[in-house]
Amino acid sequence: MSPSTVVVQMPPAPSSSKSGLVLGVCCDQLMAVQPVVQRESGAPATKSNPDWGNHRAKHLEGEPKTSKWVPPFFIILASLLEILVFLWVSADPPEDSLLVYRPDQRLQLWRFLSYALLHASWLHLGYNVLTQLLFGVPLELVHGSLRTGVIYMAGVLAGSLGTSVVDSEVYLVGASGGVYALLAAQLASILLNFGQMRHGVFQLLAVVLFVFCDLGYAFYSRELAMQHLQTPPSVSYIAHMTGALAGISVGLLLLRQLDGELRPRPLRWLALGVWCLFSAFGIAFNLVNTITAQLLAEEEGQVIRQHLMNDLGMG
Repeated sequence: MSPSTVVVQMPPAPSSSKSGLVLGVCCDQLMAVQPVVQRESGAPATKSNPDWGNHRAKHLEGEPKTSKWVPPFFIILASLLEILVFLWVSADPPEDSLLVYRPDQRLQLWRFLSYALLHASWLHLGYNVLTQLLFGVPLELVHGSLRTGVIYMAGVLAGSLGTSVVDSEVYLVGASGGVYALLAAQLASILLNFGQMRHGVFQLLAVVLFVFCDLGYAFYSRELAMQHLQTPPSVSYIAHMTGALAGISVGLLLLRQLDGELRPRPLRWLALGVWCLFSAFGIAFNLVNTITAQLLAEEEGQVIRQHLMNDLGMG
């Protein structure tokens, strides 16, 4: 063997399963250092490859950047606004308030959303605010403020539309429709991202248990009010249920999948179809009822006017 020849003996590969990680780290370190080239005597000196630095720069540019933390401003803003309106109006808001949803004022379209700012008592306000903070803030941190806001407002609108169809004589206050939309959106998020959640089963059980307990209390309060106290029910379970329907349908349509995959097309069409069908029926029902009520009022007014003219001998 010629004395000018250099021989390098590599150590045997370890049997540990971490060898790939060690090799990756070592290669990463070597790429940041100028390589030292061994040569035989008499061979011309070679310069280091200038593409090493460019390759490293391109590698760093391709690495994912950490996104900035965005606070959940929608849920916090909605909660603060509901508290401020409650302090301004006080408990037991008047029936002639411009924010209360009233079935005889359907043409004032803002009432289908503004009723969520009013609450009947401190207990009513505290329960809704605490629930939407507890379930809405984690949802907004993961899926963003825009998606969470759309789901919340869809639940509020669904609550008033559903109440106008089923309990057509009820005056409505409270953000329960939006709160139940957030609860149902949590279920939608779990269904879409169950494989990426550490405690998906416990989150699912927590939401289901909470919903069953609250709906049970709503039904109990309604029956107690109707049977024993003979007063109109104070809890609208229809707003709860329709808000939940909006939350899970719009949630399946809008919420992110954390694995980056596209959700199945039939699921998207089903969610969109359920929400559009429910909204179209509720809007059509209110339009027909409003037009019918106006026609009846005009006809009744003409009858009363005719009777009055006859009584005065002018008919």
